[in-house]
Amino acid sequence: FYNEINRDSSLYYLDQSIPIAKRLKLKLNEARALDSKGYALMHLGNYPRSLEAFLQALKIEKDPASEKYTWNLAKGQTATNERLDALGYTYHNMGHLYGTTGNRDKQISNYFTAMTLAETVKDTLLIAFANMNLGRVYLDLNKLDSALLFAQKALDHFSKLSFEWKKYQGFTLTLIGSINREKGNFELATEAARKAIKADTEHNNISNLVDSYSLLSSLFVVLNKPDSSIEYGMKALETAMQVGQPQNRARVYGLLSYAYGYQRNSDSASKYLYLQSTLNDSLHAVEKKNLLAYQNIGFDEQIRLQKLEEEKIQTQNKIKIYAMLAGLGVLLSIGLILYRNNRQKQKANKILESTLSNLKATQSQLIQSEKMASLGELTAGIAHEIQNPLNFVNNFSEVNTELSDEIVEEAEKGNLEDIKIIAKDIKQNSEKINQHGKRADAIVKGMLQHSQSSSGMKQPTDINALAYEYLHLAYHGLRAKDKSFNATLKTEFDESIGNINIISQDISRVMLNLINNAFYACAERRQSIISESKNAQPEEFEPVVYVSTKKINETVEITVRDNGTGIPQNALDKIFQPFFTTKPTGQGTGLGLSLAYDIVKAHGGELKVETKEGEGTTFIIQLPVV
Repeated sequence: FYNEINRDSSLYYLDQSIPIAKRLKLKLNEARALDSKGYALMHLGNYPRSLEAFLQALKIEKDPASEKYTWNLAKGQTATNERLDALGYTYHNMGHLYGTTGNRDKQISNYFTAMTLAETVKDTLLIAFANMNLGRVYLDLNKLDSALLFAQKALDHFSKLSFEWKKYQGFTLTLIGSINREKGNFELATEAARKAIKADTEHNNISNLVDSYSLLSSLFVVLNKPDSSIEYGMKALETAMQVGQPQNRARVYGLLSYAYGYQRNSDSASKYLYLQSTLNDSLHAVEKKNLLAYQNIGFDEQIRLQKLEEEKIQTQNKIKIYAMLAGLGVLLSIGLILYRNNRQKQKANKILESTLSNLKATQSQLIQSEKMASLGELTAGIAHEIQNPLNFVNNFSEVNTELSDEIVEEAEKGNLEDIKIIAKDIKQNSEKINQHGKRADAIVKGMLQHSQSSSGMKQPTDINALAYEYLHLAYHGLRAKDKSFNATLKTEFDESIGNINIISQDISRVMLNLINNAFYACAERRQSIISESKNAQPEEFEPVVYVSTKKINETVEITVRDNGTGIPQNALDKIFQPFFTTKPTGQGTGLGLSLAYDIVKAHGGELKVETKEGEGTTFIIQLPVV
């Protein structure tokens, strides 16, 4: 109730609710309250405590164990969806904090992450919020067409909500008015401002009413109506005093000073200019102190994460040492048995053979577990790294920007039919962008699933779709590291294959490893050509990676071919051995091909290689259909 009316009162009741949620073990309710607390503290200018509250909320919301105790779920809502929804709101509100403290990249990234989570759980309100605040960011960046596009989307979503949530329509209408003011559309801006004031008043949204009054006041100055500007400036000041927003109050002082100056009332103009200057000095001093504390918290969080990582590494090292000691202990026991039972040599030999066999099996299991864990961490890291850029693809494109510019040009010419055609193109492009963005998001989610431990259960899988996904994922992963690298991707898929029974997580790891190796070989050959040419013109080389599938009797054959460096003949017999690699130190573990070979064998298949040094390599995966 007090959220947009009186921040201090809102904060008071939030502080009452958090210990109650803790006593009842309602983790998600505690996280919601911490998120709202961070939101209130941010608006009060206390950035350090705001960041602390948001970080505490994120820690709870990222932990699936927080779903154990839930309360007051909406009809049809699951505990998992409730947690993801809460996580979306915290990312969204942290976006405000990043924007307030000057980090535009993280602000935009957080809004897009919040929108993705909101679409996952079908939260229309959060989708509306994310669109509205993206509109605000693009307004600040003076990208007015993009700002108006997101603002209109937000308004459409708010119109679908129940009465209690329509109070946020005022925020969007004020935003639309501000955008039109910057575009010079003063009549549209004034109309939007009046609608915003009406919506804010009807829904008791006192917080935004300050901005709505201020917008109308600034418009009346431009429209040469200083008396009206002062009238609405005074209303804005009175409302800002009520809600407790010193930053807005300072801005209103500036508006009043300008309006009185326009009336040639120098006394009142000087008075409000003095009040603005004094308040700004005070706010700047407090904000500087808060920003420093905020930065320290961020630094402390990085130190904490680094310390956790170091502890993780130390724990893993201890486990390895204990495993080695255990192995030595077993070997020592074997030696004692042999020494004490020398007279029973035949029996002792049988015991030794059995023990060595068990040791080899145990060692094989340990190596396999280590390889799977290593690849899983790598896969999860790549998926997280590419998710935010893919979210951008889902919501923004240069094509629509150019078309938007064309609409403006055609509007100036008065070509209504051309405008309709371009608008239709923009809509179609947006649908395609959204479609591909969702597909990219699905790829990331699929990668995160594949990074988990395998369930060991075979399921019908579209091998063509799997090959296509991992070809493009590997390519864009390499492009993220090296923007100068380009390659031609070629595919040839046998549509008659249909679905085959495989463990998709495992086979996807095999394909990802082989395709990554293919791109690495192409990149190495390209670099070698550049290095050898020195000052001369380098020879033309086009990296090509080719992936195909083919059904031969009861076998499916998956081929990964490249025109890279090839594999030296003296290394060909060793490439499937664990820990063998031809890559420089630090760039390869030597486990990838060994793991791939083991996985294919476990599926009853074969992994073959054909290579010619300096010309390229072909890997062939043969899997049984049943």
